[in-house]
Amino acid sequence: ELKESGYMIGGIGSRISNVVHTQGWVHCHSAATDASGLVKAMMDDLNEYFTEKEVPAKLRLAVACCVNMCGAVHCSDIAIVGVHKTMPRIEHDKVKNLCEIPSTIAACPTSAISPDPQNKSVKIKEEKCMYCGNCY
Repeated sequence: ELKESGYMIGGIGSRISNVVHTQGWVHCHSAATDASGLVKAMMDDLNEYFTEKEVPAKLRLAVACCVNMCGAVHCSDIAIVGVHKTMPRIEHDKVKNLCEIPSTIAACPTSAISPDPQNKSVKIKEEKCMYCGNCY
């Protein structure tokens, strides 16, 4: 009945299961990619392996929008993990009007962010930044 109504029924036996994923930009404060959009594209491409075609064994796919890996990528057969690859860009003219500077500095696990009193902003030590995205 559900199949006749257009719902994809599958993921049972030797097929691809539902893709486990994080919330991406909707919820994650350190997202490097939008997991939801990526999962939609994956399932559009792979839906026949979810509903009809079999693979050698149950196949678990996962997508995590950042290195915190809330999407259980460590429990999956194939996983995609979004990773920041550049330092954050500081917009000094906007930072000086924010009150979250202490929490942004505290969010950095490597203490790469420090106050910049001359510019009424912050500065980042590139050699300490690990591109985690906590400061975004």
